Amino acid sequence: MTFNELINSDQPVLVDFFATWCGPCQMMQPILQDTARQLGDKVKIVKVDVDKNPYASSSFQVRGVPTLILFQGGKVLWRQSGVVPAHQLVKVIEDNVTVKA
Repeated sequence: MTFNELINSDQPVLVDFFATWCGPCQMMQPILQDTARQLGDKVKIVKVDVDKNPYASSSFQVRGVPTLILFQGGKVLWRQSGVVPAHQLVKVIEDNVTVKA
């Protein structure tokens, strides 16, 4: 599945735009794992290395890392740069996604 197919699907997708050299990005890894554990199949979490995928990061105007963007059905539901605590991420996802029955 391509990146565009992924973000255009009905499945909510949280994309973490990161860089390997970025300290705050490394802090996000356990937070994302915790978020994934709490939400299970409610959201798919994808990491995009901005150095390896400059087109993806520039097309979403990612200026700093980490930048988190929540997509569903091709729409940006939420975005934020910087480290976001797991409890806040879970709340953002639960408040913004539409669960298809």
